[in-house]
Amino acid sequence: MPTEAPLLDVELNVDYPGNQGTLRGISFTIQSGQLLGLVGESGSGKSTLALALLRLLGSKGGRSTGHIVFRGRNLMNVTEPEMRQIRGREIGLVMQSPLASLNPVLQIGKQLAEAWRAHAEGSSEEQSHAVVRALEGVELPSDREFRRRYPSQISVGQAQRVLIAMATIHRPALLIADEPTSALDAVTQHVILQMIADLNRVMGSAVLYISHDLQSVASICERVAILHRGEIVECGNTEDVLISPQHPYTRQLVECARWLRVNEGSARRAQPGAVARDRSEEDYIPSPLGHWTWGIKSLSAPPIEP
Repeated sequence: MPTEAPLLDVELNVDYPGNQGTLRGISFTIQSGQLLGLVGESGSGKSTLALALLRLLGSKGGRSTGHIVFRGRNLMNVTEPEMRQIRGREIGLVMQSPLASLNPVLQIGKQLAEAWRAHAEGSSEEQSHAVVRALEGVELPSDREFRRRYPSQISVGQAQRVLIAMATIHRPALLIADEPTSALDAVTQHVILQMIADLNRVMGSAVLYISHDLQSVASICERVAILHRGEIVECGNTEDVLISPQHPYTRQLVECARWLRVNEGSARRAQPGAVARDRSEEDYIPSPLGHWTWGIKSLSAPPIEP
């Protein structure tokens, strides 16, 4: 049987003036409905890659070469007006600084309405229904009082949910989540991770989940790519990469991580390096996708109050 073409097929190099080779030989694919985690340290080029995929490097003086084939179409060859139709409608983006990413002088409901109107036409009733559905999809209040709040009147965790609602209001085929939990406390991180996994399952959107935290990536992603100094040094199924890391940097990430393990129903913190030895299925805890991983699922936390 013929293999299904990937939703996204990337071969990419990125240069900046005075900084050639920011990204070199970046190569990966994402299938429809798949969760791919991209892990790398600060400065490795993770956010540059997210901007490059959306053709947004020009404002920063960046230049990309190669191909970005999305739904069979090379985005490197489309015009800017065409890209504006793709951004937000077919590819959603969740940024890492929720309060800084929202307009401080515009009510939450109006910001969501603007995101809907950017790619849809309809009555005010249809618009209101879309806004309510988007808020309910991220477990936020959808009543008029909440929609009239300003970003300064909600918590950071709620602001991150609003960004996710804006990015998914058109149910895009691909969601790029760029460090969506970096500004959040541990409990809220867990909630947002579970939410991304749930949206992936319910909407069927593929997700490129970008993070410096291998532990959170392992908890929800089927596949993982390791970005180091502008290059993807390892890419594969999450379990395979974690159990048998091939590149020295990947081995360092796994060894240094303070993984949580499960032993006879009780969680304990593994000693450094223990994750790389003497594994059995009982050592793992299931992720939201049902894969055997370590870590974040053991943080059983109550839901955040709206």
